[in-house]
Amino acid sequence: MSWYRPVAVAPELRDALVCGWTARVEGAELLVPDGCIDVMWLADGRVIVCGPETAAWPVLTPKGTEAAGVRFRPGVAPGVLGVPAYLLVDSRVGLDDVLGPGARTLAREVTDAGTPGGRLAVLTSAARGWLEDADGPDPLTSWTVRVLSRRNRSVAELADAAGLTDRQLQRRSRAAFGYPPSMLRVILRLQRFMALARSPGNAALGLAELAVLAGYSDQAHLSHDCRRIASCTPSELLLSQAPDWHGPGSVVDGEAARAA
Repeated sequence: MSWYRPVAVAPELRDALVCGWTARVEGAELLVPDGCIDVMWLADGRVIVCGPETAAWPVLTPKGTEAAGVRFRPGVAPGVLGVPAYLLVDSRVGLDDVLGPGARTLAREVTDAGTPGGRLAVLTSAARGWLEDADGPDPLTSWTVRVLSRRNRSVAELADAAGLTDRQLQRRSRAAFGYPPSMLRVILRLQRFMALARSPGNAALGLAELAVLAGYSDQAHLSHDCRRIASCTPSELLLSQAPDWHGPGSVVDGEAARAA
């Protein structure tokens, strides 16, 4: 990916951030939902909060636009930024609208950093500070992501295991992820499919085998979800940039999924 460069975060930040990234947009790019929320700087001097997404969305910025961002793992950003995720679904919101006028100082500092690496360093430092000031993610949030990253679970099964009613689980899921656990399951299952497809041990497997391994009932089920979430076929998805979107990190643990 010549236009986009994912960067691994420090070990102590990996529970909260999937990666950092810098970019110089070269044309229309279609981004695939991953359950994450990004805090992103744009070359016009704005810092915005992106996502979470429910379907693939195009990058609509002029060619050559520079950007940098940090990508929070599913469910982490709402507790850090102090805003429920359902207010951010499929939207782009100015960071100053979330954190207040003080966010404009951060925007100036990122802009003044002058280089892609310098801008990412400023954003990462800000994210570190927000994480230190926050109480930490809801344990239910972390548990839900961990379970659905590895295998399918129904809402009833999740609620029963968590000791909650379905309605309680739905409410807390919307606050943490922006949508119910059933939608998170669909998004993480597609991420699991990509992670498994990229695993060296699975290089010889076909789409039908990968589909079942990822938790789909069959290849047709995979194709349906892929069209719904990524606006492409499974083969097109694997040939796209989406499987490498997180660099050395991953939203899901592909090896744990395979073992499960």
